[in-house]
Amino acid sequence: MRGYSDDRTSAAWRSAVELCGDVSAIEGPLAGHHHETYVIPLGAGCGGRRGAPPGRWKSRAARPGLVRFDRRSFVSEEDVVRALHRRVRRVPELIEVDGKGLQRFIEGATLGQLHPADAAVPGHLVVQMVDVFRELASIRPRSVRLPRRGPAPEAVADGDSAAFLDGLISYMEEHVHAAHADEVGGLFRDLGVDDGATARLRRFVSGLGERPFCLVHGDLHRENLIVDARQELWVIDWELAMVGDPLYDLATHLHLMRYPAWQERTVARLWSAAVSGVRPGGARGWGRDLPLLLGFKRAQSVFTDIVRVALALRGGAADPVGLLRDAVRLREVLDRGAVPLGLDSVPSVPVVAAALGRWCRGYAAAS
Repeated sequence: MRGYSDDRTSAAWRSAVELCGDVSAIEGPLAGHHHETYVIPLGAGCGGRRGAPPGRWKSRAARPGLVRFDRRSFVSEEDVVRALHRRVRRVPELIEVDGKGLQRFIEGATLGQLHPADAAVPGHLVVQMVDVFRELASIRPRSVRLPRRGPAPEAVADGDSAAFLDGLISYMEEHVHAAHADEVGGLFRDLGVDDGATARLRRFVSGLGERPFCLVHGDLHRENLIVDARQELWVIDWELAMVGDPLYDLATHLHLMRYPAWQERTVARLWSAAVSGVRPGGARGWGRDLPLLLGFKRAQSVFTDIVRVALALRGGAADPVGLLRDAVRLREVLDRGAVPLGLDSVPSVPVVAAALGRWCRGYAAAS
């Protein structure tokens, strides 16, 4: 699971050494986008911490200078995990050691390692996933009393799913599109994403029905689901958790999981039954509104993936093979987001690759 070079001067590494004391026992850094993570053992055999629970724990810190594309509602992920204790069973235990929050490291493999995207997920794991949705749907907004980064939850009335989604679109406009317009605006236009795309997206999702809000994870994909040796499913990375429309959580999950079509339909039906059983009205109108929320997720991917690819290409040589690989990826994303964004046409892979090449040359010339 190593995905990044081991920085022996970083805050995450220093914290791991301080907590464990035995450098040879530290594993990592683990692959992950938002955090630098190390796995450390605690207990009598490590650093003399006889009062610490046995097992291995994750010591991590946010990666400095990270460009973020998703809205974060709560100040601390640790607060969220702590609040979920005894309310959502499949959340790893969290402890405090020397003022630092450590999550238990689940010994196992990610769902993506066992069953990659587009592959079906075994039924017993789907059932456990639906259990997570059921437990989250039972968590009422007023019971989530955690420090927030943004406006108070009362800023969007409980159940106003349309306003909730409009806030996510506004965040995308401001923090993804507008924030990078000077640098990447020309690439957007070359790829056929004009300035009227978000207005058309708002028209596409208009008329969203009301559903009572609950706590949602916001990022339930295969790499955030861990399967242990007993085939038990665990949910990690609660950084994007928020209070909102429960159907948004399902739409995000289906968009990121890329189930086979038949299994996507099965998961949606199981979700509806589970949520309705614990939260009356929680699945109201899901059959009509799910395509709208999936459309938003596909449109959101167009904006975030164009910016991600462009930022990754900064300062590097325009490698033809790499550009072609990026072009294939972006062409698929554009194709999936064309309807909700109201795009007249989707450029071919060679056209996308040519646009990326021009952007690289223009960026290099301006630097």
